[in-house]
Amino acid sequence: MSLILSALTRLNRVLERVLYALLLALLFGFIALIIYQIISRNLPLLPRLFWTEEFSRFAFQWMIMLGTAVGVLHADHFVLEAFPSGTRADQVTRWIRDLACLATGIIFVWFGKDFGISGLRRSATASGISMVYVYSVFTASGVFIILFSLERLLYAALHGMPAMENFLNTPNAVDDMAPNYMSAHEGTITSLSPTNSALKQGGNT
Repeated sequence: MSLILSALTRLNRVLERVLYALLLALLFGFIALIIYQIISRNLPLLPRLFWTEEFSRFAFQWMIMLGTAVGVLHADHFVLEAFPSGTRADQVTRWIRDLACLATGIIFVWFGKDFGISGLRRSATASGISMVYVYSVFTASGVFIILFSLERLLYAALHGMPAMENFLNTPNAVDDMAPNYMSAHEGTITSLSPTNSALKQGGNT
């Protein structure tokens, strides 16, 4: 299991870097296309390229789905904590969370492949490209979600859920502030204790 986790971790780090580069390229392309649409509407000298609207929409869809996969790897999606942190119920819900992400990835791949194949029979109106390049986004996202969820689950099974979250989760500013707040609060109480003792002694005299 350790060898499998090690190989999966190396693979996912490569895929993560590829996804970051792809998402950055999609973001710049999306912004450039939107800017061109705005300028072309106000400058008659520029041609109205209707395919830019399609491509910007397609880029946005790919950004959403690929970003979703990266969010699964680092647990960046919104989480509603129903139980106190560290309790048994809280640990169970964290396992359910990652298992649910794995199930979602399987659903995306299983049903997304037929949806992607259906794009071979359709073409975009303005650009004329095959819609398989757009519809296949669910299958691609599902594959990444499965790989990232498996890494989280294997790591948690071998090293424990807290160790996995410390290794993979994006740092939470609120959680980081809590120990500092408690330390500062305890320091304030400690510093006030000699003052209270002195006041009590003064009152006794």
